[in-house]
Amino acid sequence: MTITKKLMVAVLALGIAGTAMADVARSHFTRGITDREPVDHLTTASNITPLFFFTELVDMAGTEVTHRWRFEGQIMADVTFQVEGPRWRVYSSKELVPEWNGLWTVEVLGPQGNPLTRSSISVLIDR
Repeated sequence: MTITKKLMVAVLALGIAGTAMADVARSHFTRGITDREPVDHLTTASNITPLFFFTELVDMAGTEVTHRWRFEGQIMADVTFQVEGPRWRVYSSKELVPEWNGLWTVEVLGPQGNPLTRSSISVLIDR
């Protein structure tokens, strides 16, 4: 087999293996959850409390995943979930107060605490 053919086979094998890897299929902020689905997809949040964070996980059954809520970089909460199926949807929420106006970030952490994804949102609570 030529080097070119070997390289093509290796690339194809990596592509096939990559499709079976555990992943975060969707994750984002929302104002609520109905039937285990987010009701919307927020990019900013004005006077929304509680604020929810939704995550859909695939091929991660038997592991733990954590939502780490940060306000202006400071850890405010860790919410850990047991993933019990091949497609698993989870959410966490945070009650917000005016003193917490600013940038909020949720990191989705894998079983060893490794970051899988993160999202940030600007929050304004004035009531």
